[in-house]
Amino acid sequence: MTALLLLPLLLPFAVPPLARRAPDRLAPVTALWVITVSAVVLAACSLAALGGFVLTGLLKLPVFAGLGELVHPLHTASDLVVVPAAAVSVGALAVCAGTLARAAVREVRAFRSARTEAARRPAAGDLCVVDSPRPDAYALPGRPHRIVVTTAMLRSLDAAEREALFAHERAHNRGGHHYFLAAAELAAHCHPALRPVRGSIRLAAERAADEAAAAAVGDRRLTARAIARAALAGQEARSARPECAPAATSGPVPHRVKALLATPQVQGRAAAWIAGLLLACTALSCGASATGVLDFHHRVEIAQGEEER
Repeated sequence: MTALLLLPLLLPFAVPPLARRAPDRLAPVTALWVITVSAVVLAACSLAALGGFVLTGLLKLPVFAGLGELVHPLHTASDLVVVPAAAVSVGALAVCAGTLARAAVREVRAFRSARTEAARRPAAGDLCVVDSPRPDAYALPGRPHRIVVTTAMLRSLDAAEREALFAHERAHNRGGHHYFLAAAELAAHCHPALRPVRGSIRLAAERAADEAAAAAVGDRRLTARAIARAALAGQEARSARPECAPAATSGPVPHRVKALLATPQVQGRAAAWIAGLLLACTALSCGASATGVLDFHHRVEIAQGEEER
C-alpha cells in the first residue's frame, strides 16, 4: 500500500515539462482543458494519498484503533516507515490548508473590491470604464460579467486596437477562463510540483482568447498589435485585479504575439504524444490512489475482524 500511495505524490513532478509544451503543440482550448484537468486530478490524488498515510498512522495508535473498532493490529509496513510518513503527511496537509486559506482570503477581498469598483461606474453593456492613470484591462467574472478597462488604457490604443482588446476580454468571459485559473491556483496549493503549471494554464487561457479575438475582428496582425501595445502600456502599472480575472496583458506577451503572427499549425504527432502522456499520468495516478485506498479499506476490515487475512 505504501508504494502505491507514493506514486500519486511522485507523478505530479512529470507534469510541468509536458504542460510547458502543450500550449505550443495543442490547440489553445484543447491545451487549456487537458492541462487543467490533469492538474486538478493529480492534486486530488496526491491529497488522497496523504490522507491514506495519515489514517494509517492514526490507526496504529491505541486510541484511534479503539475508535476504529480494530480487534487485530492493522497490518502495514514497519512502524519505522508508517509513523514518520503519517507525521510528514500531517505537516504537508497543514501547509496546504494554510496557504490555500490565505490565498482564498486574499482573492476574495480582491474580487469584492473589483466588483465594488465596477458597480460604482456606469456600464455600457458589459463594458465598465474606470477613471485611472494606470493602464489596465481585464475580464471580471460574476453576475453579470464585466470587461473593466481604465481610461489610461483607452488612451493608449486606437479604435481598432480597442475593439481587438475588448474581443479578447469577452472571449475570456465567454470561455469561463476564470474557472480554469481558479482550478490552477487550487492545484498549486495541493502539490508543490504543480505550481509551475499555473503559468502554463494561464498561457493556454490567453492563447485561447487571442485566437478568439483574432477570429472576431478578422485580423491576426491587428490583434497581435493591440495585445503588444496594451502590455507595453501596462507593464509599469501595478494592477489590483484578482488573480482569477484573466487579462490580455498577462502571461508571456512576446510568445503570444509571435504565435498570432505565425501561420496556425495543424496538430501533429507531437501534440498527440503530449496530450497522451498528460492523460496517462492522470490515469496512472487515479489508478494508484484508488487501489491504495481500496487496499487500506480491506486491511481495516481485516483488522476489524470482518474479513479473513
